[in-house]
Amino acid sequence: DMRPDRFEDIIALVALYRPGPMANIPTYCARKHGDEEPEYLHPMLEPILKETFGVIIYQEQVMQIAQVMAGYSLGEADLLRRAMGKKIRKEMEQQRERFVSGAIARGIQPAQADTIFELLAKFADYGFNKSHAAAYAMLSYHTAYMKAHHPVEFLAASMTHDMSNTDKLSEFRAEAQRLGIKVEAPSVNRSGATFEVSDGTIYYALAGLKGVGHQAVELIVEARKDGLFTSLADFAARVNPRAINKRVIESLAAAGAFDALDSNRASVFAGSEAILSACQRGHEAATMGQNDMFGGAADAPTIMLPQVEPWLPAERLRREYDAIGFFLSGHPLDDYATVLKRLRVQSWAEFSRAVKTGATAGKVAATVVSRMERRTKTGNKMGIIGLSDPTGHFEAVLFSEGLAQYREVLEPGAAVLLQLGAELQGEDVRARVLHAEPLDAAAAKTQKGLRIFVRDTRSLESIAKRLQMPEAGGQGASVRAQVKQVPAAGAADGDVSLVLMLDLETEVEMKLPGRFKVSPQIAGAIKAVTGVVDVQTL
Repeated sequence: DMRPDRFEDIIALVALYRPGPMANIPTYCARKHGDEEPEYLHPMLEPILKETFGVIIYQEQVMQIAQVMAGYSLGEADLLRRAMGKKIRKEMEQQRERFVSGAIARGIQPAQADTIFELLAKFADYGFNKSHAAAYAMLSYHTAYMKAHHPVEFLAASMTHDMSNTDKLSEFRAEAQRLGIKVEAPSVNRSGATFEVSDGTIYYALAGLKGVGHQAVELIVEARKDGLFTSLADFAARVNPRAINKRVIESLAAAGAFDALDSNRASVFAGSEAILSACQRGHEAATMGQNDMFGGAADAPTIMLPQVEPWLPAERLRREYDAIGFFLSGHPLDDYATVLKRLRVQSWAEFSRAVKTGATAGKVAATVVSRMERRTKTGNKMGIIGLSDPTGHFEAVLFSEGLAQYREVLEPGAAVLLQLGAELQGEDVRARVLHAEPLDAAAAKTQKGLRIFVRDTRSLESIAKRLQMPEAGGQGASVRAQVKQVPAAGAADGDVSLVLMLDLETEVEMKLPGRFKVSPQIAGAIKAVTGVVDVQTL
């Protein structure tokens, strides 16, 4: 609204944009743009308040008014400022008498002098020091310039600065998305200790992962100077085992840092001890100077990873969240996009904007990321639920009755549909849970089936493992035994069709006999199967 065109406007913004003085923002903006004429209670005030269009904004202005209108020395004016801030009645009455008598001596009417003193006293509730505001304004201007002209480098530097604060990292990553800036997942072959920039892309810092310290990253980067790692065995052979332990390998695997060497994160995670052992063997061999008979270096140690199924998308994202602190490569609600449109659900960002314009309730879908329970002053239990959707992280509270009713629904990792009540406290939206239900249960009311597009038959076995039939026993039981990773609670019974894409123009659709459990989560698991082109929700 202000559309600042001078540095003084930014100083004013810093001082005004706080509880209390915010009430003066519309007046300042209207007067700045000529929609309203500045008002001065006395001509003496105009030179002091002209810069701020007649609005008292700074503590220095209070001191100047006392000096010019009532003959205060600067020392006395500072005492007046402090007395007004502390609201000491006896001292305020003494200052009133001093101010009014000084103003009368300069030809100002007693009633007008008293009115001006009251105005100053009211302002002192939220006055801001201009010298502080100017310093903040300069920093704001510098950082705004950097963000406007060098957004990729600015965000990377900001992420490095707040590397230990995952909430801030999530905010910066969301801002990068909004600006169309790509944030690449961490990689042992590309990432460093800090957030780095190349060709307009931010590469996630290895040191930003939980359980991975700076020393470990420095030694990994040092080993990479001889060339990119070509395999897990090559990684183990070249990295000093002092750099890593089992937790470091697990965190790197969960975050996807080994994806370039082995895309099965579940297998690499399960093989962390094997990788660590190979690393130690390779280091011992190098230390002992073992060479083959031709004088070359010993071969890289072999690593036998456990043969395990890749994590399903929901599990993969959960592990990523544990390692990074937020969802980086996607969000568990991505599979529910069609369902959320049908349910007319607001995103958290949309809900927050609505609350700031007067709304008090709304419907939001989210993934539960944490749940804390504590006692209130009255001894009753209350819950603080950490939640996430693709637009941000937020918290909502619920009290003893709601906690007892929805505790099982609000388990960490669950996708839920929430009715929220909310109020605005300052600039913060405070949400409380009015009703909660599993998102799959809500989705089941809108979902009739799935259409799975495949290019050949090689993916059929994996698809079968992820499909569940509602019938007990028989084929359904054997299929269910293979899909323990797929939660079906709340899934609807629906039809499933396979569409075989023979070439660019020819498709053959086959409806599978019987009915199957269908949900966005199951659809997402099938979509992740190699060879599946697309999965449509009916």
